[in-house]
Amino acid sequence: MPIGALGGSSYAGTGVYGMGGYSAVSGDGNQTQDVSGQKECQTCKNRKYQDGSDENVSFKSASHISPEAAGARVSAHEAEHVANAYTKAAQKGGEVVSASVSIHTATCPECGRVYVAGGETRTMIRYPNESNPYQQQRKTQDAANLTGANVDYRLT
Repeated sequence: MPIGALGGSSYAGTGVYGMGGYSAVSGDGNQTQDVSGQKECQTCKNRKYQDGSDENVSFKSASHISPEAAGARVSAHEAEHVANAYTKAAQKGGEVVSASVSIHTATCPECGRVYVAGGETRTMIRYPNESNPYQQQRKTQDAANLTGANVDYRLT
């Protein structure tokens, strides 16, 4: 479920974060002048994001996201992983115990801009296992411990 920034020649490393999310791919470190006379960071311009999970979600192939839209797009992508967890749990008779999403940021080594470097989704699904003898024994023990624990009296 990982998504994050994939590193290029301008900085080292490939960042795929945790159990879920996607990565950004940066280009070379050359700067060019844009029409307004300001320098345009080629690393930010060429950064691409790619999912590192085996789920059917967006960003399976590296895609560019503008730095302004990256936060919203990464968050939406991670929400796909959460939705998939709920679907998987419902199909197999389980329940989602927890689901959390983290958005990771980094600083561009070329221009110093803080950007969304990726995201991480962590989900925990609990499945009942009635055929497991340990589960059956646990239910039996719970029943023995709870029998008579709550008594309702009617006062007349």
